[in-house]
Amino acid sequence: MTLLQLFFVFMYIGFFAVGGGLVAASFMQNVLVNQYGLISAEKFYSMLAISESTPGPIGINIATYIGTELYGIPGGIIATIGEILPSIVTIILIAKFFSKFQEKPLVKSIFKTLRPVTSGLVLCVLVQIFTLSILNFSTQNSDSGFLQIFNFPALAIFTVSLVVLFKTKVHPVVVVVFGAVFGVVFF
Repeated sequence: MTLLQLFFVFMYIGFFAVGGGLVAASFMQNVLVNQYGLISAEKFYSMLAISESTPGPIGINIATYIGTELYGIPGGIIATIGEILPSIVTIILIAKFFSKFQEKPLVKSIFKTLRPVTSGLVLCVLVQIFTLSILNFSTQNSDSGFLQIFNFPALAIFTVSLVVLFKTKVHPVVVVVFGAVFGVVFF
């Protein structure tokens, strides 16, 4: 894949990633891992975790990270521009024309339909991340028992994080930072 092709791939992702970074991540995973095989699924989800842990929009963070990983600094710049260009153009067009069309039934219907589609794409990414990080399907063989399916350290971290998030008033950023530090120190 050339830098120009990388630009158009990320422009495609940016154009169709309505709903935010996790939706963009779903497209990136499908295109870069499944379609082109540029990076492995495990590498992609590690990059996704790092991109979620760093400040800024996750879609832009992961585009920059993947572009840099594949083609160095020029790749990071090209991937980032490709990712954000459709959003910039769309925002400019919406700002110019949306007030004229926001009450039209077709426009309301489009936005009403986009909500569940976006939720489904985010759920798909979450299931994939959960499967890759908590379950040991790749290491399971026919002789291993049911308990061998789970990565218990990761499951423990996941469970503790959920309990902390739902039972305390700790900000989610604290949990993300704790998870990142714990992962660097113990994994």
